[in-house]
Amino acid sequence: MPPSIPRYLLPSFSPLFPLLSFRQSTIRHFSATSSPLATLNQVLRGCRVSQRARKPVSPALVNRPEMKGVCLKVGLTKPKKPNSAQRKTARVRLSSGRMITAYIQGEGHNVQQHSVVLVRGGRSQDCPGVRYHLVRGAMDLGGVGNRITSRSKYGTKKPKAAK
Repeated sequence: MPPSIPRYLLPSFSPLFPLLSFRQSTIRHFSATSSPLATLNQVLRGCRVSQRARKPVSPALVNRPEMKGVCLKVGLTKPKKPNSAQRKTARVRLSSGRMITAYIQGEGHNVQQHSVVLVRGGRSQDCPGVRYHLVRGAMDLGGVGNRITSRSKYGTKKPKAAK
């Protein structure tokens, strides 16, 4: 036996090894997938490294679809390099006490300081530090006026049919 391999890793560690190995060789396993167990060489090399847990996109809303919050400040943010615009953002204190920056989507809004809003997850990809969206048409934040397409995302009712 080589001295570098611990004895408990070798298959002949059991005193009943000859009997067990005979029994195992007579049992035939029919499986399309390979065995999930590691081989001896894999164990010796120490290649079994577990994957790192993925960090959440919206950490303040863990296990919640949305949360209520109060607007503290409404302002404009410039997007990252290739884009050029004025993105509307709001600083919100959530009901859990955490402070976040949320994006106000759509054209125009009626949010001001002390407005009660509903916050959902979702990044604004070209605004650094903005990981949340405000839900249009919920609580104090109104829907987008004169919206025809994608109305459910912007909290807009169906327009009346003209007669």
